[in-house]
Amino acid sequence: MYTYNPASLKAEEFINHEEIVETLKYAEENKHNAELIDSILEKAKLRKGLSHREAEVLLDCDIPEKNEEIYKLAEQIKKDFYGNRIVMFAPLYLSNYCVNGCLYCPYHAKNKHICRKKLTQDEVRAEVIALQDMGHKRLAIEAGEDPVNNPIEYILECIDTIYSIKHKNGSIRRVNVNIAATTVENYRKLKEAGIGTYILFQETYHKESYERLHPTGPKHDYAYHTEAMDRAMEGGIDDVGIGALFGLELYRYEFAGLLMHAEHLEAVHGVGPHTISVPRVRRADDIDPDEFDNGISDDQFAKIVACLRIAVPYTGMIVSTRESQKSRERVLHLGISQISGGSKTSVGGYAEPEPEEENSAQFDVSDNRSLDEVVNWLMRLGYIPSFCTACYREGRTGDRFMSLCKAGQIQNCCHPNALMTLKEYLVDYASEDTRKIGEALIERELANIPNEKVRVKAAEYIDNIIHGQRDFRF
Repeated sequence: MYTYNPASLKAEEFINHEEIVETLKYAEENKHNAELIDSILEKAKLRKGLSHREAEVLLDCDIPEKNEEIYKLAEQIKKDFYGNRIVMFAPLYLSNYCVNGCLYCPYHAKNKHICRKKLTQDEVRAEVIALQDMGHKRLAIEAGEDPVNNPIEYILECIDTIYSIKHKNGSIRRVNVNIAATTVENYRKLKEAGIGTYILFQETYHKESYERLHPTGPKHDYAYHTEAMDRAMEGGIDDVGIGALFGLELYRYEFAGLLMHAEHLEAVHGVGPHTISVPRVRRADDIDPDEFDNGISDDQFAKIVACLRIAVPYTGMIVSTRESQKSRERVLHLGISQISGGSKTSVGGYAEPEPEEENSAQFDVSDNRSLDEVVNWLMRLGYIPSFCTACYREGRTGDRFMSLCKAGQIQNCCHPNALMTLKEYLVDYASEDTRKIGEALIERELANIPNEKVRVKAAEYIDNIIHGQRDFRF
């Protein structure tokens, strides 16, 4: 019998089924308890986060005026910690060879008609140049789990290739990595290769559902997968990104699991997840999302984002092009701090469009706009699209980033860095309309930097960018 212990290194103790069941029961019983909800909201206003049980009560709350308060508070906390910046990135799929049998992913080993591909180093170069020509500075590389086709050596070689390419004014300044759970030794190698964040989605925290959804392959091992972040931390990677694939299991269960995972990382390693992702099951090659009966509405999706933002105020939150423009627009102000733009979920596809008969995509993209269109849209909504990677490169990762965030120094650091990287984008890549909107935005936003020395220096750096210099950072 497992007991709940956030400081345990055993998956079934820090993600404890009985504790989640009790939490869901407690939240259900208290969803109309206005006095308790008020006390949780008062605690949340201290900006120090909430326990999984407290946050679950807010998620279940169905008192309309209290829900309005929850949304307003989420919006304010997002502003306090991340300002109006939205960090931009793109996924790069290296290979869709996979030995696992995941029932929700078209890469599963039994799928004999999907086009299997693996990028050569020359193809990686071509893809990276195409991404640089769009204006991207940050990539998330993805690959299926296949020890023969995609061994760690291949991933490391790809990372080395990506960092080596300097094209015109383009360079990829940070590579985040989303690959299968692996060993401490391999995480050490990834750290030495200079990765940013190691990302691994749990898919579902419900052990029984997890094992049913992963019937074959190494990913079937629930404990090995769930304990991956502890091995990554042991290997020296202090920025990790977690996520659940909403739609596989009851969303209330996944919400509690995500927060318990965050609490565990904090309890054991002193630093919670750098990012939390909230993908929803989407249509793909041989996958019909309607086969999964736990899909969530846009209203439930927005509530999840808002409650996560309140519960883990310092954590970056990611929404990808799985979501439509309308859906992304709705959650931006409620807590999202990173989005992808101009994304392809096929293996390659940036240098040259993939022929229809060669479909290698992991899922259908709902937001098909170009990066320039996404940047333009964000600025029209009043956001600063940021291509910044300064914290990674200055060693402000893990607890060092969190302490900066908690101290409220974002406005004197991330804000000017965002403006400088946006200026680079405008000068080097933007359409005329986007450039016009961006110039006006930068002029307005410079005035919002509280520290005068930083403000003057940022203006000076931005002027230098006009005259050909690049890559300034605070």
